[in-house]
Amino acid sequence: MIIGCHVNFTNEQLLGSAKQAASYGANAFMFYTGAPQNTIRKELSSDLKEQALRFMQENQMEMKNVICHAPYIINLANNKDPLKWQFSIQFLKQELTRCKFLGISYIVVHPGSAVGLEKEVALNNISEALNLIIDEEGPMILLETMAGKGSECGCILEEIKYILDHVHSKYIGVCIDSCHLNDAGYDLQDFNAFLEQFDQIIGIDKIHCVHLNDSKNILGSHKDRHENLGLGSIGFQTLLNIALNEQLKNVPKILETPYVEKLYPPYKFEIDSLKRGIQNENLIQNIIDFYK
Repeated sequence: MIIGCHVNFTNEQLLGSAKQAASYGANAFMFYTGAPQNTIRKELSSDLKEQALRFMQENQMEMKNVICHAPYIINLANNKDPLKWQFSIQFLKQELTRCKFLGISYIVVHPGSAVGLEKEVALNNISEALNLIIDEEGPMILLETMAGKGSECGCILEEIKYILDHVHSKYIGVCIDSCHLNDAGYDLQDFNAFLEQFDQIIGIDKIHCVHLNDSKNILGSHKDRHENLGLGSIGFQTLLNIALNEQLKNVPKILETPYVEKLYPPYKFEIDSLKRGIQNENLIQNIIDFYK
C-alpha cells in the first residue's frame, strides 16, 4: 500500500517533511512549499534536498510518491480582475519551479471558483491559465475533484473532463478526494462502480493521487468538511477498499484528516489501521493518550 499524509515543510524543508512522514509509518507524503494562505516563500536549500533524498532512500520512500499541494490563494477560474488572475498564474508557475528544483513529479491544484462568472467561462479560464502555466518538463499538474461548495469548479467529473480536453499538454491529471466526491454526490460504497464511471468520462489512467478522507457530511451536502477515518459518513471499510483497490495500487493515497482537538496529528494511528485492515475503535482516545 502506498499510503501517506499531509506533513509540514519547515526549517528542514523536504528533509523535515520526510522525517515527519516516516514517524507516522508513511511511505508517501504531501506538503506545501510555504504557507497555503500567503505568498511568503523561503529559498530552497540544495543541501537539505540532498539530505532528504538520502533519508528517503534509507526509509524506502520514493520521490514519485511525494506530492506538492498548490496554495489555496490561487484561483484560475475567475479573471474579472485581470491582475489577480495573472497573479494566480505567475504564483503557480513559481510553485512549479520550486517543485522541479526539489524533484517533485506532481502538484495538486484546486481548479478554482467562478465567483460570479458563468461556469463555462470559468472552466475556459482554468484551461487557458493552465495552457500558460504548464511546463513541458513537469511536474504534472493534478486537478483536484471538489465538493461543490459555493461556486467551485470541478465538483462533477464532466467539468474536470472539460478542462482536460482544453489543455494542450500531457502534463495534466487528476487527484480524487474521497470527502469531496462524497460531498459532491458520488456514492463511493461501490468504489469499482465509481471507477468505471470515472474511466468512461475521463480515464482511470489520469488518476495520479488519492486524498483519502472521511466526511462529516452526508452524501451530496456540498460542504467539504473532512473527518477522521471511520468516524464519518463514508466509513472505514469503504476507505480501506479505496486504499486497497487493485486499479489504483500504484497511486499514492494521502490522508488529510483533521487533527484531534486541533493539537494531535492522527496519521500514525490511521495509517496503522489501514495497514492492518482493522478500524481503530478508540481512535480519538488513543491519539490523545499517545501524545499526552
